[in-house]
Amino acid sequence: PCAGPVESKKEAAMSELVPEPRQKPVVPMKPMGINASLLGYIGIDTIIEQMRKKTMKTGFDFNIMVVGQSGLGKSTLVNTLFKSQVSRKSSGWNREEKIPKTVEIKAIGHVIEEGGVKMKLTVIDTPGFGDQINNENCWEPIEKYINEQYEKFLKEEVNIARKKRIPDTRVHCCLYFISPTGHSLRPLDLEFMKHLSKVVNIIPVIAKADTMTLEEKTEFKQRVRKELEVNGIEFYPQKEFDEDLEDKTENDKIRQESMPFAVVGSDKEYQVNGKRVLGRKTPWGIIEVENLNHCEFALLRDFVIRTHLQDLKEVTHNIHYETYRAKRLNGNGGLPPMTVETEENHESNL
Repeated sequence: PCAGPVESKKEAAMSELVPEPRQKPVVPMKPMGINASLLGYIGIDTIIEQMRKKTMKTGFDFNIMVVGQSGLGKSTLVNTLFKSQVSRKSSGWNREEKIPKTVEIKAIGHVIEEGGVKMKLTVIDTPGFGDQINNENCWEPIEKYINEQYEKFLKEEVNIARKKRIPDTRVHCCLYFISPTGHSLRPLDLEFMKHLSKVVNIIPVIAKADTMTLEEKTEFKQRVRKELEVNGIEFYPQKEFDEDLEDKTENDKIRQESMPFAVVGSDKEYQVNGKRVLGRKTPWGIIEVENLNHCEFALLRDFVIRTHLQDLKEVTHNIHYETYRAKRLNGNGGLPPMTVETEENHESNL
């Protein structure tokens, strides 16, 4: 039967009520890669140059500590490292100076300039370490000194009126000199590194490596690495601080092959094949300090100065100093204890 006029009217009314389907929103097109050559030069690449100029004006601080028994060539090695007379003994050392009865800390500052780059270098020497009959707890003055530098930095940092640039006296690197016995590490070596590796970047170094044969040197290096691993001693670069795969690959090679660096230091020059080289003269020839066939000094210098100097500073600030800072602030309710001087200033300000 045909639909009546009433039904057709109802359908028309319903069709008027039904809303029209919404149009889909237009999806914006993916942004096309901006081509600098099309839009012109912006100058983002100058940021690196700006940072370089700023840093060049400010200069760099680097504080290196040398620890080890007397006679291992600590002063000579530091002089060789920076090709300059920067050690304690080079800076007006008295030849009649006796072995100190306790560990003393002597810091000497220098400004070294190369290629327009200025570096304020501080060499911290520790005469008297390991030279006594009883060397019990002889690392304590060294640990105290390192923590004192963190404390100095922290006090400057929590001041209301802070300096624009806080003087940095924190120890960035500690070269620990191991005696070339060829046998094993002494209990003193293990105790020192166990205590100090938690507060400073330790780089173990086998001193006077020319006293060992090549086979003895290789065996001794392996033995030292094994002993450090067995005793749970972390030396720099620490595994947990590798930031990415590239860092890990590079640092693994250093940890497994180079450490501890077997080195020979000398600040004397000799003529070898018409070239002047730093070396040590022996009855059978010249040991060239910078020749990798003779010793690993060049590897140590490249590691400390050319590839990891900035990282040593960053690990000191971000890991060791932060650990000290967190401990101090937690232990004192968020702020270091006020000294008498700061209390007086505080009252006068009120």
